[in-house]
Amino acid sequence: MDGTTFGRTLLLCTLLLWAFQVCSGAVTVNVTPKVDVLKGETAKLPCTYTVSPTPSNTVVEWYIEEHGTRKRVAFSQGGEGKSDDGTPLAGRVTIEEDFSLTISLVQPSDQLDFYCQVTAGTAGVGEATTVLKVFFAPEKPELTKPSSQAISVGETTSSEIGTCVTMNGHPLPRIIWFKDDQPLAEVKDRKEKTYMISSVVKEASGLNTVRNTLHMQLKKADKDSVFQCTVEYSMPGDQIKQKKSDTITINLNYPSEKATFSLLNTDPIKEGDTVTMKCETDGNPQPEIDFTKDGKVIAGQNGVLLLKSVKRTEAGVYKCTATDFDNLEADLSGTITLTVNYIDPMSVTPAEPQVVMLKDKVEWQCKTKASAGHTVHWKKGSEVLSQDGMLSIQDVSYDKAGEYMCVGAVPSVPGLTAQAIVNLTVKGKPMIESPAVGTVGKEGDMVTLKCSAYGSPAPQFTWTPSVKESVSVEGNKVVSTVTLQATAEVMKDGVTCEVSNEHGTDSKTFLVSVKRAIGKSADRGFSTLASVSVCSQWCVCVCVCVLWLLLCYAMGLRNSLSLKVLLSGNPVLKSADKQQGGSSGVVIAVVVCVLLLLLLVALIYFLNKKSKLPCSKKDKKEVASGEVNNDIVVEMKTDKANEEAGLLNKRPSTEQ
Repeated sequence: MDGTTFGRTLLLCTLLLWAFQVCSGAVTVNVTPKVDVLKGETAKLPCTYTVSPTPSNTVVEWYIEEHGTRKRVAFSQGGEGKSDDGTPLAGRVTIEEDFSLTISLVQPSDQLDFYCQVTAGTAGVGEATTVLKVFFAPEKPELTKPSSQAISVGETTSSEIGTCVTMNGHPLPRIIWFKDDQPLAEVKDRKEKTYMISSVVKEASGLNTVRNTLHMQLKKADKDSVFQCTVEYSMPGDQIKQKKSDTITINLNYPSEKATFSLLNTDPIKEGDTVTMKCETDGNPQPEIDFTKDGKVIAGQNGVLLLKSVKRTEAGVYKCTATDFDNLEADLSGTITLTVNYIDPMSVTPAEPQVVMLKDKVEWQCKTKASAGHTVHWKKGSEVLSQDGMLSIQDVSYDKAGEYMCVGAVPSVPGLTAQAIVNLTVKGKPMIESPAVGTVGKEGDMVTLKCSAYGSPAPQFTWTPSVKESVSVEGNKVVSTVTLQATAEVMKDGVTCEVSNEHGTDSKTFLVSVKRAIGKSADRGFSTLASVSVCSQWCVCVCVCVLWLLLCYAMGLRNSLSLKVLLSGNPVLKSADKQQGGSSGVVIAVVVCVLLLLLLVALIYFLNKKSKLPCSKKDKKEVASGEVNNDIVVEMKTDKANEEAGLLNKRPSTEQ
């Protein structure tokens, strides 16, 4: 057959095939190429088709491919859908009215290729394929160390670093190793220094458990490295997610190259401190370490040298030496020069307690020695008395007696101090402190008095009038306390306190006064009058009378004006008022006031004669002995002459 004949034959066949397709029609099937679903959920696989021309009977069937063989799982014919028995999806699959395939409780084994096939009679057969993807997130990976205790640097083979396991994932997850947060390349060749060995176990559930072991040849620089593994897995919607394991560190053995000897105390060392020195190398494990002081071996433990309650004799040069058999050529030693600061006990001259007489003088000298510049000062309580080691007290008084402290300190060494204590006793005749005035509410009440006196030996107290006392010591003072009744004699003469010892006597008189209560309103005014002289009282009475007269005059004048106003409305009365000038009302008012004033003066005179008014001339003490009103308390003291006489130990003169 020549070329022309062959071309004509091919064209004829093409035309015949086209005519057959036009006459017989065509079937087009549409599905979702990929459907994602989580394990245990429901998957829906849609399927639609078009047929031209429309057939009278169409069959839609769903198939799966298992072990290279297609197997139908569901079909729909004449509008009725059914599922096939004996398939892996039996009981979990249905075909809907829209020909979509629904699978409930999806399992990892359901991840298959699904075929939707449409048979349309003379229109022919069409199909399309959809892939079902099943996902399930794996558990957090667990990272474990190998059973061996440590890894040594310099080994010729790679050592196991750790094993990472992640369970129950689908599809198959991937494990990635990290060292110090940097990912390691995945290497499976065991001839490399770093490689991973991975294995997969398919569980009965269809999920995957992945185990991955990391092997490496480590260097000394890896001693502090942190290792971690991450599982990377897929989720619906083309998502890539990760879960990280906990971190691990390795126990790496490596030889020492240098040693460090350090003093752990941060403050200057002083006698009595605990000193800690530590020697360590940069190797692992730590080699054996020996300590020496000035060439003599001393005992330490685990690289630590501990000196408790250190003394100045322990100062010197300390050395530590380590021996590492993996690196015998290295110089593994260090030295510390230890300085122990000290201060000697304070030396006081004279050292014994000092006893001096009143008005004498006393001197002390205080010295010490220390490892550095030091200070010496004298104190009594918190008061600093001297800063040069000398303490001199001239004209000694009783308040100088007591305890004195000499304190030495090294300012450059906090807490380095020493001290000595001396006592000073001052002897002499007793001296009574100025007495306070005793007060009572009224004559006959009980009053408490305190007599405070200095003196050495301790003075004896004598009270006049005699009364039971109680004695106490307050610092350098001796205090005698008595309680007695404020009788008329006590109120007049006071109470005398006398003190005495072998060096002399002293006495003071305590005065007792009365607290006086005064009432309110009018009573308060009269009581005030009672505290001034009789002449002043009469002046006040006269002033009251004058004020009364003026008040009455004003009242009369006001009545006169009122009368004028009333009369102003009557023409006849108005003219009469003008003639008399309105004087009648004023005259009447004045007459009435004069009469009232005369009555008032007569009443005051009568009451004064009967001693019923404070204006009457009475002795002040009689006034003070009146009734007590508790509203207001006023202290009523005896006259100044009596008080001065008591303070000077004199008898007061009799009042005329």
